[in-house]
Amino acid sequence: MKVAIVHYWLVGMRGGEKVLENICSLYPDADIYTHVYTKKNISNKLNKHQIKTTFINHLPFAKSFYKYYLPLMPLALKLLDLKKYDLIISSESGPSKGFKKKDSAFHVCYCHSPMRYLYDMKDEYLKKYNFVIKNIINWYFKFLQKWDMKTAQSIDLIVANSSFVSNRIKKYWHRDAIVIHPTINCDDFYISTKEKEYYLIISELVRYKRIDIAIKAFNKLNKKLYVIGSGPLLNKYKKIANNNIKFFQNIDDSKKSMYLSNCRALIFPGIEDFGITPIEAMASGRPVIAFKSGGVLDYMKENINAFFFEEQTEQSLVNSINNFEIKENIFKPNIIMDSIKDFNHDNFKKEFRLLLTDSFQSKL
Repeated sequence: MKVAIVHYWLVGMRGGEKVLENICSLYPDADIYTHVYTKKNISNKLNKHQIKTTFINHLPFAKSFYKYYLPLMPLALKLLDLKKYDLIISSESGPSKGFKKKDSAFHVCYCHSPMRYLYDMKDEYLKKYNFVIKNIINWYFKFLQKWDMKTAQSIDLIVANSSFVSNRIKKYWHRDAIVIHPTINCDDFYISTKEKEYYLIISELVRYKRIDIAIKAFNKLNKKLYVIGSGPLLNKYKKIANNNIKFFQNIDDSKKSMYLSNCRALIFPGIEDFGITPIEAMASGRPVIAFKSGGVLDYMKENINAFFFEEQTEQSLVNSINNFEIKENIFKPNIIMDSIKDFNHDNFKKEFRLLLTDSFQSKL
């Protein structure tokens, strides 16, 4: 059986690429297709595969400004001929469907999210543009929404990374999806007995993550907050942060595990499709203080491994942190770690293989 995997772009190792590694381990001989590929930023596990690109990869400055070529990606996928493959697995967050395949081929899509900038985050995405550019982009987004909806109908099986994303798939694609959660390597994390002095954020510093809420809240609280991450808003956040807030970039995995194990709690103020960092915090025995929305609701249990705030505002977060510190002793590291024990790579691979085997055979 010939297998192809289509992933939106391979320019770094984030949550989507970690899921891709698990899928690739099930199909070690699969060919990978993607729009843009930066080999040095990709893991050895993925680089071992035959990786082929669409024409987007050969356009000027595509490695850095690939998202600006979004209007051309439907065409690039339409020109992608995958008729020699029996099983095609697409990994969707950016465009990764709409290719040519033979009628007997089985197409399963692991959807991290229908493209958020086309739907519920469209207004947020368009904020930075002037009136003329905004209208041009808006016109194209309407076309892209129609393309996205149409190409979603030809998928044989859709897998979502959370109930939140499954609901979005139902809303925007009018399709049902089976949920299989992303996972982590639990052995990378550990419980520390050191005294906890700081709160922690690990995040890309972009607008929708709402790190600004946490910075403003900790400015009021005057408590230690460590922010690990980089992004276009780094300098802005440094300017508005008081001295009790420290920023770190280029932290390796061992240091990240150390920071997670020794924090009082992870702060998670955004709305995420799933959220892998909270799982890592819990694998370290640490609770998460999170906005009560999004994919995190699949695995966060209040007063066991998490503490919620109800409104996405600094004052709501301030109140939640103050209440958390009153109840802090109810959170037990071993219980927190045990609450996410099923979120390991072996379970993901077992569930995904079983689902695909049953679904693929039923089509034959």
